Amino acid sequence: MRYTNYFIPTYKEIPAEAEVISHQLMLRAGMIRKLTSGVYTFLPIGLKSLRKVETIIREEMNRSGGIEVLMPAVHPAELWKESGRWDYYGAELLRFRDRNNHEACLAPTHEEVITDLVRREIHSYKQLPVNFYQIQFKFRDEIRPRFGVMRCREFIMKDGYTFDMDEAGADKSYEIMRRTYSRIFQRCGLKFKIVDADSGSIGGSFSQEYMVLADTGEDQIVTCSKCEYAANMERAEVRWDGPEAPAATGTMKSLEEVATPNMRTVDEVTSFLSVSPQELVKTLIFKTDTEVVAALIRGDHEVNEVKLKNLLRADSVELADPGLVAEVTGAPMGFAGPVGLKVKMIADNALKNMANFVTGGNKHDVHFLNVNSGRDFQANQFADLRLVMPGDSCPRCKEELEFKRGIEVGHIFKLGTKYSKPLNAVYLDEKGEEKVIIMGTYGIGVARTIAAAIEQNHDGDGMIFPIPIAPFEVVVLPLQLHEAGVSAAAEKIYGELLEQGLDVLMDDRDLRPGVKFKDADLLGIPVRINVGARNLKNGYVEMKLRTEAESVLIPTHDAPKIIAAKVKELYDSVK
Repeated sequence: MRYTNYFIPTYKEIPAEAEVISHQLMLRAGMIRKLTSGVYTFLPIGLKSLRKVETIIREEMNRSGGIEVLMPAVHPAELWKESGRWDYYGAELLRFRDRNNHEACLAPTHEEVITDLVRREIHSYKQLPVNFYQIQFKFRDEIRPRFGVMRCREFIMKDGYTFDMDEAGADKSYEIMRRTYSRIFQRCGLKFKIVDADSGSIGGSFSQEYMVLADTGEDQIVTCSKCEYAANMERAEVRWDGPEAPAATGTMKSLEEVATPNMRTVDEVTSFLSVSPQELVKTLIFKTDTEVVAALIRGDHEVNEVKLKNLLRADSVELADPGLVAEVTGAPMGFAGPVGLKVKMIADNALKNMANFVTGGNKHDVHFLNVNSGRDFQANQFADLRLVMPGDSCPRCKEELEFKRGIEVGHIFKLGTKYSKPLNAVYLDEKGEEKVIIMGTYGIGVARTIAAAIEQNHDGDGMIFPIPIAPFEVVVLPLQLHEAGVSAAAEKIYGELLEQGLDVLMDDRDLRPGVKFKDADLLGIPVRINVGARNLKNGYVEMKLRTEAESVLIPTHDAPKIIAAKVKELYDSVK
């Protein structure tokens, strides 16, 4: 491809709207342009990288037995109501009515549609297992789109769905997809971790995320350096090695009520009473879709609302407003405590080790000293309720956990019968008995994968693309375009590289070499060939890798062969 016949509108300045590196560089390099909030047009080089990721996905999915389909982007409301997600999914589901007043939505995901297809077409065990996938636009009406294509409203997603006769078959399909996704991201040249995750609005019994490791990642993950344990913050377990019962009664002191005028926060109360945050228990009132509960947690810890939601099997969990807190506790916010509280109480495991702790007194400007579980209140349940924090140990091997930043690029789920049961996707087994199909679902953010690669691979000059997903593999730069020898040598190298099947950009613009160098670095093209008059006189051209500071001279007559070998070497390095 010749630069003068292509469309690569680059910027020198950092766009004011761009918050993260990938967004800045994708705009500056002419990969994307914003149409409206959270919606982007992919320009030619952005589309080239996108297609390369899609090709890798298709090759690996087909290799693992996946069958590609293409499903509609508009879904009838009836199907989502049948699954129970029409109301549950929330405001991200863009709902509308057509001219016949029929309710519909723009697809954020396709579990309902693929399950509807399967229930209509698959009826016998002989047709199972089956693995369908597609690469298609999705729409989620994000309340705050940000970070360019990392969190937008309209996005390109690879979503896949497996259908099996039983749990054993579903586990096998899940493992096949787990390995397939690992190969996909390895081939994209990414460094990633597979972490345990919460299943969120998709649901199911178990899920894992593929996290690209990057200092600028929007998600925090925890990993163990000794074993394979890794999880996102929502799912990360807190190791509990303490007793199964609350602290012994022999150490209890008498309950004491103290005045704490205007002392509401942990810092204010502990400073006023000269105690540490570890000696205080916070009582947080939460409202679920069915009940009001109190979560009890140590003063230096934070409640993990996802853990609480999953423990209660609730559809939603949110902190109570001041009015509800006053109604439940009889006191303003900041003075809630477990003594005398009449709602369900869930206590974090750490409270089992505590004795004579401080709590709110359920009265304005009052706290209690020497509160003890079992004597002064009775928790309905003890559980792992908190977020992990530095210093916590691995729940598998006791090694200290490490905290890293990551970008989610893929998510795989064991769904079980979450969709197949309400949608009545069944089959007849060998005995002619009707059984519910077991499902799994698997997603990859295609554009997010490109953005994550940029976040992981960039410098002050621009992007440093892994070669499998770079918009071009090689860029040829004739430095003195009007000198016949330079132009002829560049054209010869360019032509021979094309003949060998390489993806090459010829920068034939009549511009200063420095401008061409800047754009080549900005675009992140892995191999740059500088064809200049001075080196040509000595029989050489210059080869520079985007990942290296120094260039090397290679013989002009052998240049195409050497370049092709270097490109192959770069591909081999990411396998």
